[in-house]
Amino acid sequence: MRDLPRLLLAGSIDLTYRCNNNCRHCWLWRAPDAKEKKEELSFARIQRVVDEARALGCRHWSVSGGEPMLRPDFMDILSYIIRNSSGYSLNTNGTLITPKIARLLKAKGDKKVAIYGATAKVHDHITRNAGSFEQTMRGFRYLKEAGAGFTVQIIPMKDNYRQFKNMVKLAESLSPHWRIGAPWLFLSACNDARKNEEIRAQRLLPKDVIALDQPDISYEAWTKEQEPSAQCQQRDTGYLFSSCIPARREIHIDPYGQASFCSFIKDPGLRYDLKKGSVRECWDTFIPSLVKKIKVTEEYRKSCGSCDLRSDCRWCPVYSFFEYRRYTAKIPYLCAVARENKRFKQEWLRQRRRFYKIADITIQVDSDLPMTARTFHKKFRQFEAAGPDGDTISIRHHFELPDLHDRDLGTEVYRKPPWAVYKKHDSWIYLGISPIKGDPRLHQAAVFNADHTRARIYNDGEKHFLKNPAQSLTMFPTDQILLARILADRQGCYLHSCGVAMKGRGFMFCGHSSAGKSTMARMLKKKAEILCDDRIIVRKRPEGFRIYGTWSHGDVADISASSAPLSAIFFLRKSSKNEIERITDTKTVTRHLLEVLIKPFVTVDWWEKTLGFIGTIAQEVPCYDLRFDKSGRITEVLHDFNPGKPKTIR
Repeated sequence: MRDLPRLLLAGSIDLTYRCNNNCRHCWLWRAPDAKEKKEELSFARIQRVVDEARALGCRHWSVSGGEPMLRPDFMDILSYIIRNSSGYSLNTNGTLITPKIARLLKAKGDKKVAIYGATAKVHDHITRNAGSFEQTMRGFRYLKEAGAGFTVQIIPMKDNYRQFKNMVKLAESLSPHWRIGAPWLFLSACNDARKNEEIRAQRLLPKDVIALDQPDISYEAWTKEQEPSAQCQQRDTGYLFSSCIPARREIHIDPYGQASFCSFIKDPGLRYDLKKGSVRECWDTFIPSLVKKIKVTEEYRKSCGSCDLRSDCRWCPVYSFFEYRRYTAKIPYLCAVARENKRFKQEWLRQRRRFYKIADITIQVDSDLPMTARTFHKKFRQFEAAGPDGDTISIRHHFELPDLHDRDLGTEVYRKPPWAVYKKHDSWIYLGISPIKGDPRLHQAAVFNADHTRARIYNDGEKHFLKNPAQSLTMFPTDQILLARILADRQGCYLHSCGVAMKGRGFMFCGHSSAGKSTMARMLKKKAEILCDDRIIVRKRPEGFRIYGTWSHGDVADISASSAPLSAIFFLRKSSKNEIERITDTKTVTRHLLEVLIKPFVTVDWWEKTLGFIGTIAQEVPCYDLRFDKSGRITEVLHDFNPGKPKTIR
């Protein structure tokens, strides 16, 4: 734990377990006059905790309960946190929001306000507090009047599930931001038999749990690649929390100053008393010591630890502790949810994932909507692949534009319709902007990681995706925007050129529009395999330079997913003669190549890599001026072309 980046440390503090809503889902309820109230941290102690955490690098706090606003000093606490952090999040049921609190909540942060029904009857039935629905609606009104943005959090369970669609409509009427809370309920930490029975009765059917909380398969794959050890269970070390704890970046503090690595940890043996020690000692010494605190048992090895549904299951040792008072027992309800989860993933992968391969790069395409044989243009069929193979990049299509109002997009680094590009930390944000000055509408948005190997693409609705075969996998005007970027990191580039494979050799015919690329493709059609008549990828591979066909064709629709070793590059010149002349000056070759280089949004690092690659081509690949007429006689020379002895045909 000592080597964790301090700036990633975040704090989570429960201000109170007491709640004025004895909610059916709330296992933390305490009566307002409960004796535990006397043991809660004072405001002065909370200030000290915040200061100590800040000294360690904590810059974000999550405030929850119970209902945190039950504390008379709630505003003092939140104000102090806001002043001493870069961000905060707050969970509340909204019943105690006042105009004064609403004005405080104008401070930038993530505010989630829960609803338990679409009508007062159902909402108040869930909360067991008559009038709570109206109190929550009043809280929403105060927030709106103060201009404090918020997210509506829908809490689904059996007794309100029949109203779920209406709850969504209500949430949409209250705020542009809404989300679904956890759709399955864990049992009470206090192990009250009556409460636990009621919680079990409110659990949704497994199929409904998955319908509400569908697994994000693209994200799951990414997290496994980024942090393969960041799983909350460990099969090999013999300790349940041995991988969970090192992957954590948060410290959780309950109302009484008991701290641990997870908000669900209620076992006194796994919590540290901040009234008797410091945040630093808890973070640096106590939490790391818990790695070997809970041993894997034979029960776990024979059940969850060896289950083939493990990767699809939401089981966690703390949930097991709530259910059975031991950390290693399986939970049959979660077993059923896991089976439903696996079925969902299998069907999702069948309908919503496709693979394509170009230039030895596999492109994984995921979509929120099912894909059919008509989703992408038939030209992509030659490039279809069975699955990931070596170098794989991924894109995920969504069909609703994100709400970017008041969002920090980072630094604008490029603006020229149809794109505005921003750089924020390790991400690139592309906005599809209108060419009309002053028009704020977006037609598309995309978020790429640092090296453009992963993208989330947000499309403006479903119409285009469903109606017409898409001409690009990214649904950008062209996929070159993406591919030209990533090729620079792979010793490759796109060139305006016609490429052919002839007698085991690859020839490129370079030139801009009207230079004769399509004409050359037509003349060579019966003598060579046409890779593409307008855009060709060249890469340096271990065995030498290769050219690759692409789907970005011009007038000639013949394309191929094949490749060939690059033998020569020809710069096209229309003429009354048919002749080939070697270019020996590398500077001239470099200049010609740069004239036909396809450029994405250009950055300094891209230019440096691409210029170096172009220079290597100029030095190592034979390049020629090719003058030709439309007689087709030049093809005779090309068929038997000898780079050392170019011919002239009159």
